[in-house]
Amino acid sequence: MVESDSNVAAAGIELLVLDVDGVLTDGRIAIDGEGRELKSFHAADGAGIKYFQRVGKCVAIISGRSSPAVTARAAELGVTIVHQDAKDKLPVYLRVLEELALDEARAAVMGDDLMDLPLMRRCGLAIAPANAVAEVRAAAAMVTVARGGAGAVREAVEAILRAGDLWDQILQRYVK
Repeated sequence: MVESDSNVAAAGIELLVLDVDGVLTDGRIAIDGEGRELKSFHAADGAGIKYFQRVGKCVAIISGRSSPAVTARAAELGVTIVHQDAKDKLPVYLRVLEELALDEARAAVMGDDLMDLPLMRRCGLAIAPANAVAEVRAAAAMVTVARGGAGAVREAVEAILRAGDLWDQILQRYVK
């Protein structure tokens, strides 16, 4: 959950940047007998992404690997900023910020491993799922209770939207 000193940062977030393996998935990579990669995504994380978009905010995916499953899931969720095979994620992240004309302080980055640290150090709110490596958890202002691929993105989105007094907009659609 967001700690009190992170509430101000969370309230101003306009962009959520997500890693894939270990954040949107549990980090396991399954390959079938034909060499096709399979990934499993949690429905709660998809709902969280849609909630974030519903209040006018933006989601980007930056992954060090490339997978057709990521392309398909992003399209299904309406995530149009997708950069895969980003071996050095920082230049890609900075380009996304420039294209969106956003200051680093308005971005949240959720990562789980060392290659995510440069981005997490250059954002307004660094987030790690419970299963992130120790160095990433230590660098994060928020560590979710949920593990990557098990609702961690949904948990982070709710915390950000609550901090920005936007959660009621989501609830209004479902609580009448």
